[in-house]
Amino acid sequence: MAKKKEATDVPAKETEGTLVKAAKTIGEAAGKIATAVGIEKPAKPRKAKVPQLAKKNKPRLPRRQKKAAAKKAASQLPKK
Repeated sequence: MAKKKEATDVPAKETEGTLVKAAKTIGEAAGKIATAVGIEKPAKPRKAKVPQLAKKNKPRLPRRQKKAAAKKAASQLPKK
């Protein structure tokens, strides 16, 4: 694993103003305190899963069987 850089290892730019330096040190201190206390980011709520569509329980016949069944039904109808 990579080692964490400490504030002393990071060279500070000379062009930075005193306010920027102070803000960085305050931020680092606040971060260290927050991790020591155990403050964590709020957990994201879980997204609700979208259910799959329910399968229809109906028979599906191939085309030839459907045509044969239709012919058989048509031939059995009484003629007028």
